[in-house]
Amino acid sequence: MRELAPAKINLCLLVGPTRPDGLHELFSAMQSITLCDELELLDGERDEVVCPGVDGPNLVADAIAAFRDATGWDGPPQRIAIAKRIPVAAGMGGGSADAAAALRLLARRSQIADGRLLRAVAAALGSDVPSQLRPGRTLVRGAGELVEPLPDPAGLGVIVLPSPEGLSTAAVYREADRLGGGRTAEGLQACDPSAVTGVNDLTAAARSLEPSIGAALARASEAGASMAMVCGSGPTVIGLFEELHAAVEAAAVLRAAGVDARAAGAFPRRAAGLS
Repeated sequence: MRELAPAKINLCLLVGPTRPDGLHELFSAMQSITLCDELELLDGERDEVVCPGVDGPNLVADAIAAFRDATGWDGPPQRIAIAKRIPVAAGMGGGSADAAAALRLLARRSQIADGRLLRAVAAALGSDVPSQLRPGRTLVRGAGELVEPLPDPAGLGVIVLPSPEGLSTAAVYREADRLGGGRTAEGLQACDPSAVTGVNDLTAAARSLEPSIGAALARASEAGASMAMVCGSGPTVIGLFEELHAAVEAAAVLRAAGVDARAAGAFPRRAAGLS
């Protein structure tokens, strides 16, 4: 069994106060894009995750254990192999997308397609995981657990400019807290996602920790993007275009100049077999 795990971009990311649980209140319009990891699920000798080129703990292993605990499923050991294409520690939610894809695979394998239960499991795994259970465009609030589907865009092209450096999401939030200027909970509630497209409240913090982001933003704008912004907690920079073909052409020009640039389009909403 195979499943795509699309990367996400934040069309806006507004950050509010810290909650009692230590997480920040958020308001974000997220869009899944066609830059995807691919997961394959097979019966194995033990529950395990294989992800060549990526060392250390993997959120997919946590997803397998959490799914078994929450559902009581005692099916055979599962082996999940990940073909990694989403940059790591890049603000594109690659680990969260993989975990969400793993939950979709396990739901199909076990024939337990309880959407409410999977959303609860996803929320316990991480703040970006619930929004990735049904890839597409979503409005995310709370600390990521409140997810509302939004209509697919009429057209969207994206250039992705990865950085050779990685940024820890936790470190970026700490830096944002140090810099100050966070929004109030009431201010977040009053926001309209269409009115704040292109706004990322973590930009200053990400640039403080990784100054090369400034040059990447300039490259995306010079390539013709209607909007250039930091993706999530960075350090990846994205440029937005009204059509995919324009993003493809811009990425080709940047690559010819020696810049690592990738083009992607909007990943359409999928039912993902969840009830």
